[in-house]
Amino acid sequence: MRKGLFAALLLCPLACAAPAAAQSKVNIEQNFADSLTALPKEELAVSGGFYVPAYSSVAMSQGKLRVDFSVTLSVHNASETQPLVVKRIAYFDTSGKQVESYLKAPVALKPLATVSIFVPTDDVRGGTGANFIVDWAATGDISEPVVEALMVGGVANAHYAFISQGRPTRTAGRK
Repeated sequence: MRKGLFAALLLCPLACAAPAAAQSKVNIEQNFADSLTALPKEELAVSGGFYVPAYSSVAMSQGKLRVDFSVTLSVHNASETQPLVVKRIAYFDTSGKQVESYLKAPVALKPLATVSIFVPTDDVRGGTGANFIVDWAATGDISEPVVEALMVGGVANAHYAFISQGRPTRTAGRK
């Protein structure tokens, strides 16, 4: 009986944990409260967007083996003086279907602050061609944000990690 109870106590954190999809719904405002500031009251005169390739799964060994990766998307405010408004963070699968939207409303990042989105290894909804779209804005001239995805995963004793840089989808500038 004691062994059974001990095993149940050890396994409970795994069995009782929320599924990956539910975990991804955690409110960004709560996770990164220290990185956020009040939305600017001034007009958002500058805007831009990024496309960020991400790979929640990668085919290896001539397609006979699939390796799943966790994905961490990071949005860095590269400005030392101005807040950056993040208007949208959306996650898409290989076919271009939106899988997840991570913001209920725009948020403002403090100068040099960062917010991150984590997609766990067992969430393979994105597939081999997953990607993020990140839309941002600011009240005036600002350093363009740095947006990138870090993928980490492995098979057997081999571990892999690589970064995918975001690519601007439109030029930042005045409306």
